[in-house]
Amino acid sequence: MRLLWKRLVLLSIFGCLAAVAEDAEVFKGPSWKAEPSDLILPINSPDQEASLQCLANGSPSPEYRWSLNGTLIDLRSDYRRRVSGGSLIISGLDRDQDSGLYQCTAFNTWGSIHSQKASLQFAYLETFKSQTRSAVNVREGQGVVLLCGTPLHSGELTYAWIFNKVPYYVQQDSRRFISQETGNLYIAKVEPSDVGNYTCVVNNSITQGRVLSSPTPLVLRSDGAMGEYEPKIEVHFPDSVPAAKGAVVKLECFALGNPVPEISWRKTTGDPFPSKVKLRNSNAILEIPRFQQEDAGMYECVAENSRGKNAVRGRLSFHAKPHWLQTMKDVALSIEENLAWECKANGRPKPSYSWLKNGEMMASEGRVHIENGVLSIVSLNLSDAGMYQCVAENKHGVIYASAELMVLASPPSFTNSPLQALQKARSGSEVTMECRPQAYPQALNVWKKGSEILQRSERIALLPNGTLKIANVTRRDGGSYTCIAKNQFGTASAMGRLLITEPTRITLGPSNMEIIVGESIVLPCQIAHDPVLDVAFSWAFNGQLVDFDRDGDHFERVGGSIAGDLMIRNIQLNHGGKYVCLINTDVEHLEADAILVVKGPPGPPETVLVEEITDSTAQLSWSPGRDNGSPITGYSVQGRTPFTVGWQAVDTVPEVINGNTLTATVVGLNAWVEYEFRVVASNYVGMGEPSPPSPKTRTEDAIPDTAPTDVGGGGGTKSELVITWEPVPEELQNGEGFGYIIALRPSGSVTWTRAIVSTPGVAKYVLRNDTVPPFAPFDVKVGAFNKRGEGPFSTVATVFSAEDVPSLAPVRVRGRSLSASEIEVLWEALRSVPERVLGYEVSYWEDDTKPDTVGKVRVSANFTAVNISGLRGSTQYFLAASAFNTAGTGPPSPPVNATTKKPPPGQPPLNVKWTLIGSQLTLHWDPVIALDTESEVTGYLVVCRRHRHNDANAITTDQTTAELTLSSNDNYAIEIRTLSEGGEGMGSEPIHIHKLSMGARGSGAVPLSRLPLSSLLLLLTLCCALWLPPED
Repeated sequence: MRLLWKRLVLLSIFGCLAAVAEDAEVFKGPSWKAEPSDLILPINSPDQEASLQCLANGSPSPEYRWSLNGTLIDLRSDYRRRVSGGSLIISGLDRDQDSGLYQCTAFNTWGSIHSQKASLQFAYLETFKSQTRSAVNVREGQGVVLLCGTPLHSGELTYAWIFNKVPYYVQQDSRRFISQETGNLYIAKVEPSDVGNYTCVVNNSITQGRVLSSPTPLVLRSDGAMGEYEPKIEVHFPDSVPAAKGAVVKLECFALGNPVPEISWRKTTGDPFPSKVKLRNSNAILEIPRFQQEDAGMYECVAENSRGKNAVRGRLSFHAKPHWLQTMKDVALSIEENLAWECKANGRPKPSYSWLKNGEMMASEGRVHIENGVLSIVSLNLSDAGMYQCVAENKHGVIYASAELMVLASPPSFTNSPLQALQKARSGSEVTMECRPQAYPQALNVWKKGSEILQRSERIALLPNGTLKIANVTRRDGGSYTCIAKNQFGTASAMGRLLITEPTRITLGPSNMEIIVGESIVLPCQIAHDPVLDVAFSWAFNGQLVDFDRDGDHFERVGGSIAGDLMIRNIQLNHGGKYVCLINTDVEHLEADAILVVKGPPGPPETVLVEEITDSTAQLSWSPGRDNGSPITGYSVQGRTPFTVGWQAVDTVPEVINGNTLTATVVGLNAWVEYEFRVVASNYVGMGEPSPPSPKTRTEDAIPDTAPTDVGGGGGTKSELVITWEPVPEELQNGEGFGYIIALRPSGSVTWTRAIVSTPGVAKYVLRNDTVPPFAPFDVKVGAFNKRGEGPFSTVATVFSAEDVPSLAPVRVRGRSLSASEIEVLWEALRSVPERVLGYEVSYWEDDTKPDTVGKVRVSANFTAVNISGLRGSTQYFLAASAFNTAGTGPPSPPVNATTKKPPPGQPPLNVKWTLIGSQLTLHWDPVIALDTESEVTGYLVVCRRHRHNDANAITTDQTTAELTLSSNDNYAIEIRTLSEGGEGMGSEPIHIHKLSMGARGSGAVPLSRLPLSSLLLLLTLCCALWLPPED
């Protein structure tokens, strides 16, 4: 009784599986239609909701469950979370409880699959602390950093700075930079205009929120401007920067320095940047869009000014989350077959693989073997059916690929692959009859004709896959055939009939023909065939099937059921070629072909030559081209020059050229122009293609026959008459030696004065004569000439002479010395002067007895001051100002003088002695006495440079002694310089102190290499003794 029960259960299962097997290619397990993606949200109101999308196909429709950070969400007890159509809806959002990684699982009776993981984050931006920020005190020329101090936040931020008050925002340039990484404001070189209050503005791109810091006052110190110094890079990228594939990478680099440093970038390999790389904000930002593997490498930023340069380097490394190169597909296999699935993914670093079945991790054991991305299961059974996922993972991401395994077990069935009910075969051919029932596992097949079981013979072959082949069939082979299929689950059979037919014959095929372009013909194709056969006709042209839908304008099939005639309408030259009629029946294939020759317009004439040429005619000759089956009836001639647009028809003698004439004369040409000619032939069919052009040939020269146009003029300087005109085009100049004749006279007089301009491209003539009154009218006309003679004149035009120069000089001119090399000159603007004033010119010279040694500076009329630079120190300069306009410069003002300041001291500190006890260094030196021609010494600068850290500290003193504290683990170079009203002086010879010589003494003297004082002052300010007040 127990055995009978088991048999009934197995029969029920196999019956169900047989129904599934009949539709084996329809997979019903879950498959993703939409998966959740990363989401970052602002929390704008208590009623706001978050929605994570999740939707899968399947039959029955899948159900869903969700997990947060790997823990299943209990949707029955969670009143804030619910599932709608698979998507997770979260209300009453809470930043602490709802942030994390979410994953959706879809499942039905066939199995379950996991979605990709998606993060939910919340964007916010807290306010700045309300405390007052301390003032930042700097010297003019010094660099400074204003810290933003970004408050707590989440989400992408952008930064800006307000100067004093809205809407005055700091504009970034080569001197000012706002880092979008830190929000800090960097000013490379402080100027007096920078003094004021600075407020950091932080914007959250997600919440659209904005917060403002307390103002930071920037105050200019009163102890003088800072000198020049080498760049110090304050903004730079890290030593190692990871970058994702396809991302937009931005590297920041900015330096403080005086003069303002220039920023440049390079790859240390020397490779040039691709065109996609952009430099922004005066080169402070290097932007690489669509980052790829080849963009990785070491990048260097260089900051440079006239005092030196510094550089930073960092390596961009490429990484990419996994992406699929190969995934598995849904598969239906028979029971006891073997499964082999492979998935491959690419990524950086290389991804690792794992496999899931119905959401559970799989391991290699028994029949299951897992190696990297390969899953194999031997001897499948029904329990192996389900949903499988291949998981590829690296530290940058995880991806899932899903597929369904359907395990089938069923008896043979011909429902989806029945035997062909009626199969036709031509007498004498080979017949193939397929028997492929659906069976799991594969069935064994037996063939019967009528009631007789077929056996292998010379003509009969029974193949292992169940196929039956019969060679050289006759009418006796016709009849009913049955295929019987059997496996361990059952038996099935299918029957079909074989019909033997007579061969098909072509009774009327196409023949070779000639036809004119534009006409229509019919190519016949008629057959005799067995009436039980279905017949199909098609045509091929030059080896390609004729597409009657696409080429319906020219091709149409006619003739009925026993004919496949082809009609060709409006035949063109390209329709000439080989046509093949193709006949296909149920049992055979036949062909018949013909050659069609199409007559058309003639081909291009050949060898067009210019036999003789004059100033207006050209004698041409040519050879005939192909007539394409129709005699040539005539020719036409076309020409072109460097001045025409394309080819144009030309006049010829004879006016009409018949087909037997191979010469003609072209008339109406321009003199001294380079021509090309081509010839076009015609016949009764039409006009053909043009010939290749003739060699370029120039016509002879002639007297000009075209006058200049648009005669006018005016302007210039005093006693000048400026005359202008529109030049005669080159193609109308008619020869070499072309020029213009200018005729002029005062309006109302009779006699003309002539002048010659011999340059063809010149369109201006200036008459200079002291007798020419200012702004007086003249009658003017312009003619043309070349080496053959004079041509016609233009019509007479009226032109006015030039205006006068300013008659007055600027007043209250004065000079003020700014430095040893610069003087400022000031004056009062001219308020009432009869002539126009376009601007002012300042002249300067050293020796009042030699005013010819003059330098000049010009400014526009809206300026009343100018700085003259590049001067020598302790030198008296004489200065004069004058006004100018288009006529020239007016009288100068009476000269004034100004003297530049004395230069700084040129003698370095001498007799430098030092003592080092432990880490305490004591220095003594002789005082420096300035010469009478130099500025007085106001103090000394002691510079201490560390070799290992490549930085320097400095102190100033008004004494001839100083003390420094040194570290025992570094090498040092010490130098002393003078300070004066004129700036920095010569430096002493460096004192080198090594880390192993602690506890020593020595001395040094004589001048040395000139290390810039300005660069040492910068390093002092930023690194050692002079610290700015800390910001809150």
